[in-house]
Order: sequence, then C-alpha cells, then structure tokens
Amino acid sequence: MFYGEYEHTLDRKGRIIIPSKFRDALKEHYIERFFITRGLDKCLFMFAEDEWKVQEQKFKSMSFTKSESRRFNRMYFSGACEMVPDKQGRILIPSYLKEYAAIKREVYIIGVSNRIEIWSRDSWNDYYSVSKDSFEDIAEKLIELG
Repeated sequence: MFYGEYEHTLDRKGRIIIPSKFRDALKEHYIERFFITRGLDKCLFMFAEDEWKVQEQKFKSMSFTKSESRRFNRMYFSGACEMVPDKQGRILIPSYLKEYAAIKREVYIIGVSNRIEIWSRDSWNDYYSVSKDSFEDIAEKLIELG
C-alpha cells in the first residue's frame, strides 16, 4: 500500500507532511489513525491502525521470560504513540522519537509496503549508499530461501 521515497522538511512546529500519494492510499483504505514507534536501523516505523494490531499480536506472543523479547517489547512499545494527521496531512513527531532517529530538519519518508519509515536525511543517505551495492546479492539469497 505504501511505496516510494520522498524527501520532506519539518516545518517550524516540528511537523512533517505525509506524502500526497500516501494520503491518497489512506483515503482509499479509510485509514485515519497511525501508530509510530522506534524502528530498526535508526528509523521510525509508522503503521496504520489495523497493521499495528497485527504487529502487536505477533510481539505480544513472544515469551516474556526471554530477556531479548522483554527488551525488544519495552523499546518498541514504550516508544509507540498514536497519531491522527491534521487536515493538511501533517503529524507531529514526539521529541524522543526524533532524537532516536537523529531527525533534525530534513527527512526521507519511505514506503515499505505495510509500513512507512521516517529517516533523517543523513541516516537514509548513509544506509542507501551502503545497501545499494549489495541489493542484488541480498535479493538472490532471499529469493532462494523463499
């Protein structure tokens, strides 16, 4: 549902605007509410409410007796907050999440099928430059597994 890569800037109040293609997809699927939390690779994950519930069920089923499960769930869920974009499609990212993702002003908003990722411009550029050369090798390995 979410595809593409968009460069945006935080406004004076620290808000970002959801790309228009994503807003169109939201309207088409009657999505009004998001959950945003700490993601992997120092980005933020943003899920539509129905997908958030799917993810929540998966993580709730992990054994709380395992320290790694507890640690992951604490970081993931303690960072989560509910978002409803304003009429212009803007959201205000909490300061603790901006700090986690090293977001200052420029961001990349990435569509990754069932989620949106929000990256600082520098982090995305670093990640992309390291990952682009291994993209085909990774695809070959993963497709062989599938």
